[in-house]
Amino acid sequence: MGRVTKRFLSVHDRGNLTLPPDIRRQYGLDKPGVQVEVVARPGAIELRPHVAVPADQAWFWTQTWQEGELAVDKHVEAGRVSVARDVDGFLAAMDKVRKKKRTK
Repeated sequence: MGRVTKRFLSVHDRGNLTLPPDIRRQYGLDKPGVQVEVVARPGAIELRPHVAVPADQAWFWTQTWQEGELAVDKHVEAGRVSVARDVDGFLAAMDKVRKKKRTK
């Protein structure tokens, strides 16, 4: 678990709190319209950053998919890419990749 920081904030007239700028930046709360989930528990109030993702795009943000995206980015940065000139060339390249994976 990460380092815990503790700060005291004042509640303003209308119940507003102002989060410090460094915390807003750290949790992606520095843009207008972002949302915070408020969870009330006995003796505690938790604020959790919330990023709304449309249901039909949620798969993209799963840990497994993001790990794959990162792996692809590393391949591209290292120049380990090839360009297929047509669909048949692409499918042939994919077959080679599949065969390599099976032999490992």
